[in-house]
Amino acid sequence: MNAAGYAAVAGQILVVGAGAPLLTGWMRQVRARLEGRAGAGVLQPWRDTRKLLRKEPVTPVGTGPAFRIAPALLVATTVVATALVPLLSTDTPVSGHADLILVVALIALGTLTLALAGLDTGTAFGGMGASREMTVAALVEPTILLAVFALSLPAGTTNLPAIVSGAIDDPARLASPAGFLATAALAVAVLAETGRIPVDNPSTHLELTMIHEAMVLEYAGPDLALVELGAQMRLTLLLGLLSSLFAPWGIATSASWTALLLALLLFAVKVAALGAALAAAEVFWAKVRLFRVPELLAGSFLLALLAVAASYFLSGES
Repeated sequence: MNAAGYAAVAGQILVVGAGAPLLTGWMRQVRARLEGRAGAGVLQPWRDTRKLLRKEPVTPVGTGPAFRIAPALLVATTVVATALVPLLSTDTPVSGHADLILVVALIALGTLTLALAGLDTGTAFGGMGASREMTVAALVEPTILLAVFALSLPAGTTNLPAIVSGAIDDPARLASPAGFLATAALAVAVLAETGRIPVDNPSTHLELTMIHEAMVLEYAGPDLALVELGAQMRLTLLLGLLSSLFAPWGIATSASWTALLLALLLFAVKVAALGAALAAAEVFWAKVRLFRVPELLAGSFLLALLAVAASYFLSGES
């Protein structure tokens, strides 16, 4: 493995870590423009992070280790998942370990960490948010597994770089019924996992509708900065995973510096386009009522299940 493979892993971590706040700022700016507002600018999330890092950390009385280590663990699990997912290249030193189940488990671990932190505070909001988050996660994680598993059947493996390489070599897989169903299912799962409308509203603090925000109300200062950065990185990672699986063109399949630079540019364009589309859709969408969320997620799970069945049928025919 030459230096380009290691650079691809480092580049994925760096572009997601540094670009996640920019993506959030870009989405807020797009939404503000569509709503007729000037907006705070693309760099505002970075300004917020800098402000929070300068503040004194505050830990609520009675909280234990679960509350204190949750922000760092959330960022750490996202960083490891980012290194494994083939965002820029399928030829990296960790490609052999980039299994679908491992990546979903890392994402679920971050969710579980925040839920435990919410419970550890002993507040009504923390417990309510943790309960709602785990309810959503119980429906979202199987959907992500099945949606990607539908694409893994033609490839014969659950290794993500192999799935992406197979899709690059045979684009017809993505234009199949299984591909369309899996895309729709994974898109809904990404909205739920990242707490976006119509499942959750990241900009609200209404106690009756909060899910993610209810778990992190007790955080302040540097800990809150890590929680916000972790959430932004998860959004960037999942949008990148969506683009890698269903629009993999441009991802480097060899250890080439030229291909890696092109992949970096196209990754930024694809994720920015997905972010803009999501922000524009949120202007016209309304948040669904809380008891309707399981119905929406059950529908996405059914789409993923149909995608697996269609993929199995098509694989059997070929």
